[in-house]
Amino acid sequence: MVFVLLWSTGFIAAHYATRDAAPLTFLAVRLGAAGALLAVIASVLRVPRPRLAEARWLMVSGIGMHAIYLGGVFIAIHLGMPSGVGAVIAGLHPVVTAFLGRSLLDERLARVQWLGIFLGLAGVIVVVLEKVLAHSSGVAAGALLASSLSVLGMSGGTLVQRRHGASVPLLWGTVAQYAASTVVLAVAGVVFEDFRISFTASTVFALVWSTLVLSIGAVLIMLWLLQHQAAAKVSSLFFLTPALSALEGAILFHEHLGVLAFVGFGVAVTGVALVTRAS
Repeated sequence: MVFVLLWSTGFIAAHYATRDAAPLTFLAVRLGAAGALLAVIASVLRVPRPRLAEARWLMVSGIGMHAIYLGGVFIAIHLGMPSGVGAVIAGLHPVVTAFLGRSLLDERLARVQWLGIFLGLAGVIVVVLEKVLAHSSGVAAGALLASSLSVLGMSGGTLVQRRHGASVPLLWGTVAQYAASTVVLAVAGVVFEDFRISFTASTVFALVWSTLVLSIGAVLIMLWLLQHQAAAKVSSLFFLTPALSALEGAILFHEHLGVLAFVGFGVAVTGVALVTRAS
């Protein structure tokens, strides 16, 4: 639940981050700073390092979970994607992960857990229904494409991490993921954005919060969960993120949050409870 609470602030941070910085450039700085800080901590604690073969798979999973997923989310928000529509698309990630995990990782879920998967998805849709209907002007095709790619990136990265990184030391493993993602994002930022970033108060706040709370705190919790839980169980926690993001938006930005949203949140919580229960 700590992970869900922290991760839900990602959409809020993204809105602050993209005010005065290009999305991919901001992410390159954020992940580079987080990777450097984790490397210092890992060196001081003298934690073991992953083997070369493990590091390669970690880089692949990191590019999926960080460069592609976060890059897609930030680009979509930068292009004007409403948070409600983005949450609906992000809600597909646990479903995709559950289906792929069954075929690729042979992770079996009980029928009641499959019911929980679809209840969670239904809850997400209900929570953001009001927001989707409020934005009748449509969404740019580029924003939809970026959001769709983010779902595939997170699902693919989650499965690779679950299969090849279950026993890898967390600190150095995360450093490897961030190093690969930073290179990919930095190159993209130079090519497509001229590496544009202005260190205004909004940017600095978003950078500090995203680096310490999200890229270090929340991500380490997620990777620890993936070492001890099935991929579908961990992914189901993402069903709770849109509901909390909507609640945070109502508090911070005075966005409307009606009874329907609270009903959807209850449905999503029920779905997650069913998925995470013992088989």
